[in-house]
Amino acid sequence: MNTNNKPVYKIRGFIPFITIAFINALVDLGHKIIIQNTIFKLYDESQQIILTTIVNGLILLPFILLFTPAGFLADHISKPKIMQWSALAAIVITLLITLGYYQGWFLFTFCMTFILALQSALYSPAKYGYIREIAGNHRIASGNAFIQAVTIVAILSGIFLFSILFEHFLHKQNYSSEQDIIQLIAPIGWLLVGLSTIEWLLTLKLPTFITSQNSLFSWHHFHQRKSIKDNVSLISKIPVIWFSILGLSLFWGISQTLLATFPAFAKTVLNESNTIVIQGLLACAGIGIVIGSLIAGRLTNSASDKLLIIGSVGIISALFILPHCTTSSGFALTIVSFGVFGGLIIVPLNTLIQSHAPNHQLGTILAGNNWMQNSVMLSFLLFTMLTALFTVNSHIILFALPILSSLFIIAMHFINQRVKMKT
Repeated sequence: MNTNNKPVYKIRGFIPFITIAFINALVDLGHKIIIQNTIFKLYDESQQIILTTIVNGLILLPFILLFTPAGFLADHISKPKIMQWSALAAIVITLLITLGYYQGWFLFTFCMTFILALQSALYSPAKYGYIREIAGNHRIASGNAFIQAVTIVAILSGIFLFSILFEHFLHKQNYSSEQDIIQLIAPIGWLLVGLSTIEWLLTLKLPTFITSQNSLFSWHHFHQRKSIKDNVSLISKIPVIWFSILGLSLFWGISQTLLATFPAFAKTVLNESNTIVIQGLLACAGIGIVIGSLIAGRLTNSASDKLLIIGSVGIISALFILPHCTTSSGFALTIVSFGVFGGLIIVPLNTLIQSHAPNHQLGTILAGNNWMQNSVMLSFLLFTMLTALFTVNSHIILFALPILSSLFIIAMHFINQRVKMKT
């Protein structure tokens, strides 16, 4: 590990690392945006919410199913090696997706969202575990702030880039089905392939650190879900980690419901069908998270408890205001605020998890973090889909979010108490 006092961005391999994280997020989001924008163009209200929820669910499911093997690999195989193989797999997957676009295979490309997410599920614990390897314990907060900010910038860039390209290829074109749309936008697939290739080349430049490789993975235990029970038991025995994961899970669960519901809501309130506008409003959350993450990166070491309380109260307030907005500027300001307050809790919570995890169990704990977060997010999405199936409109769903987000106050209170006990 690095023990000198150089800024984290000057550490050898850190710039390629965060560039890889940027491209990985951009590629994952790009295909998702294409599928979601296709749904947005052709469906309204309940149908749109249901299909958008399914897309997001397909992305989350691999993180739940591969929780145990992903954590094992991150703890027992070189993390750069995992990222290399994952990036290589992304090239193959994006080539298949591009083929599906050109052939007009909407159902195939819809399902490829799940396959692309499988690659990300194996990649994620290695990526987050690598932060501590490359940055060192004393710079985890700074490393997390960089990764969080870079990932969100990638998401923002992807939202605008792929929505602009999407609208460009559909401009003045006639279409009436999913097949028509994806054939018209098919050239975008080559951008996904090119980005994946650059990502793979960059993974070859990552420095490698010593990794323990002294135990074998048990498929028998995995099949019986014993490994999942053991790993959840492991993280639950460290209260700071457990409540930090709970806080993150609630935030991202609420965010998933917002992402699935807001397009239909905004389409009705604003009478807007341009995906650049709708996705741009959602992107405001990412702008806010970047701002909040950078603030938190500077203050986490000295004021994490205050950040958690301010962030959770701010999230509830923003969600209460959102359904009452009627203009694009009102939506934008409220969603930016939601993101800023979210950023204030994301960085300190991730830092608490990484700094309290034993070295030899970091990958397993980070995979457990993924499993918990994605299980909660999937639960929120199922709830959203069920409400849409029973024709509950988007207005009512958004009015319910502040009530659900009040759970933040309870979760943050427990985290604060545990942190104080540790210090």
